[in-house]
Amino acid sequence: MKPTKDSFHVDNDVKIAALLVASIASFFTPFMGSSVNIALPAIGLDFGADAILLNWVTNGFLLAAAIFAVPFGRVADIHGMKKIFTYGTILFTVASLFCALSPSAYLLIVSRVLQGIGSAMIFVTGLAIITSVFPPKHRGKAIGINVAAVYVGLSLGPVIGGLMTQYLGWRSLFLMIIPIGLLVVAIVFWKLHDEWAASRGEKFDWIGSILYSVMLFLVMYGFSSLSQQDGWVMLIVGIVGFFAFLRWELRTKSPVFNVRLFKNTAFTFSSLAALINYSATFAITLLLSYYLQYIRGFEPQTAGIILVAQPILMAITAPLAGRMSDRVDARIIATIGMAIVTLGLFTFTFIGSDTPLTTIIIGLAVLGLGFGLFSSPNTNVIMGSVERRFYGVASATVSTMRLIGQTMSIGIATLVFALLLGRVQITPEQYTALLGSIHICFVVFTVLCFVGVFVSWYRGESGYQEEKDGPEKQTE
Repeated sequence: MKPTKDSFHVDNDVKIAALLVASIASFFTPFMGSSVNIALPAIGLDFGADAILLNWVTNGFLLAAAIFAVPFGRVADIHGMKKIFTYGTILFTVASLFCALSPSAYLLIVSRVLQGIGSAMIFVTGLAIITSVFPPKHRGKAIGINVAAVYVGLSLGPVIGGLMTQYLGWRSLFLMIIPIGLLVVAIVFWKLHDEWAASRGEKFDWIGSILYSVMLFLVMYGFSSLSQQDGWVMLIVGIVGFFAFLRWELRTKSPVFNVRLFKNTAFTFSSLAALINYSATFAITLLLSYYLQYIRGFEPQTAGIILVAQPILMAITAPLAGRMSDRVDARIIATIGMAIVTLGLFTFTFIGSDTPLTTIIIGLAVLGLGFGLFSSPNTNVIMGSVERRFYGVASATVSTMRLIGQTMSIGIATLVFALLLGRVQITPEQYTALLGSIHICFVVFTVLCFVGVFVSWYRGESGYQEEKDGPEKQTE
């Protein structure tokens, strides 16, 4: 291969610019998520929405992002990473304006769906661009910085989100994203003049994309609606659709998702470990936001400050873990991280109305340490286990596992809330049922993460096929 922009022979200023824009974008999407979680009680009060409808402010975003991640990953491989990244940033920015102007909860959910589509375009390309410009021996460090940006967003979201919600109103959260999005677009046009499209000229699999999107919608929506009969029907139909999707992808010449990648044990079990980890952890902020504001009576600002302990430890640990995964078998680091997350979740199964705040903060810190150790090495394994022309799909897989896991996490919480609380606004009369729901959720999450420890370890020894075998052998 000649040294072009599609190899690792790129200038340092391009590498820095690519890492900068990807990290800024990776900052403001989770920032939006964590700050909106803090603002949900205020949004519910403003619109008179119940807890189930409020959960869809988060779930609608996640559902859209997951559905479009793989198709846009393939589009980016064919037409260019930078192009899709830029369009995604613009869409996310415009959708943020729509969110801020929403007159009802339902229109807010629709606007969040648009944000989710933009987020899918950003995440599948940002990580792929980083992987394209950084060689394997430095990739873990770069991914660690990018993951740290995610955690900084998660860290600042509850604090800034709590302050802004309390003093400026929840709509200000969406308005502040607009200048950040414009800044990212400006840097892209200023510094990134090259394009990354390793599959340029290949056909796009429209049938596979439609099958994938419909299947994933049915599975994710059905799972989040299991408290209703039609939820079970949609879930079963979605599972049947999954097998139809697999059959089509194995037969078509240019699949939207090369399912043969799952023959790679490291790729498969690392992806499954990510799915389990996010399924067991994403709803923590939502649950503790409800706990701290409803049951303990804290204001959004105070609740946000308490919740910041987890992502701060993530932001500190992720770059270090990413750098370690360039030198040490990533399986060991990631599995230790998963085990620590399990321990942190277990401590919250005993949470009560009088649990000391120090215990909650320590539990959050343990979770942050574990997740920071898990995420960067696990992502490094996934991206390093495929050849270059599948970077977009691999990046989309990382995003999809995260988003499906996040949706499943919120879905579990929604299901438990529906069974114990029902569709009612949360008032002091429901606090006992709310606390019971939180207990059950943490028990389920602890069991999930305990299983994830064995999945993470079973993936086998991690290594970079790109370095060991050369790009031609990676999918054989």
